[in-house]
Parts: sequence; C-alpha cells; structure tokens
Amino acid sequence: MVAETKFFGTVDIEDDKLIEFPAGIIGFENLKKFALIYDTNKEERSSISWLQSMEEPLMALPVINPLDIKAEYTPIIEDELTKQIGNPADADIMILVTMSIPSDLTQMTANLKAPIIINTVNRKAMQVIAENEDYEIKYNVYKVFEELKAKEN
Repeated sequence: MVAETKFFGTVDIEDDKLIEFPAGIIGFENLKKFALIYDTNKEERSSISWLQSMEEPLMALPVINPLDIKAEYTPIIEDELTKQIGNPADADIMILVTMSIPSDLTQMTANLKAPIIINTVNRKAMQVIAENEDYEIKYNVYKVFEELKAKEN
C-alpha cells in the first residue's frame, strides 16, 4: 500500500506489514490502518518509531516499547478486551506506548496508562486503558534517556 505522509513523504508499505485497529485509536476511532515506520536515515535505529496512519497523512504518533523506559512495565488488561484482536498468546503480543515530544525535550513524556496492544500473528491492534493505578499518562522519559546515556558512557 502506498501512502502519503507528512514526515516521511511517500511510503510503500507491504500489505503484510499493515496493522489494523478495528476500533481505531483513542481520539481517532475513524482511522483503522497503520504501519510502524522507523527512521532509516540514522546509523543506529532509534528506540522511538512512528505509528503512521495509512488513511491520514498528518496522523503519525511517536511510539516506544515501554520496556525501554520502564523495566517492570506490566499493564493489567482484562482478557475480555483482547478478544477484539483475537485473544493472542503472551508470546504473540507487542506492546507500545505513545509519546509526546515537545520542543523542550526535557518535557518529553510517554503514556503508560494507555498502551497499544498488537497481535503480531494477525496484525490486529487496540489501545486500552491499563488498570494499573500507578501508571502515568505523562511519564517523563527524558530523565530515563539521560540515565541510560550516562550508563553507556
């Protein structure tokens, strides 16, 4: 599928790489087809990728694997909810969280409260609200990235 995007220009995504959100994403329920896009211009692949709508060129959400920023991330989600995406086995689930990346990078946050759950077998996905009371909507990830960078040096 060929799609026009604001940030990446024209992209050609193979059909077997498309991710379908039967119920859309919170706030964007009308958008159903997405793809994960990585910045391939960089030498190293960034831990941040983009969930790009194939239907709306302006809709691209920065996403990250929550384990990259919070080692003990285990969202509590009712089994009933995952029926919508085929009740995947734990080994067939990919979890991502959306990010907010303002011009002041020290205010960069991730939404740990509303993870995106992807069934990697049938490529169906959904965004859910985790029942964990301690998971923040605006979890500051700038501090986490700084700590990781300091450990590497």
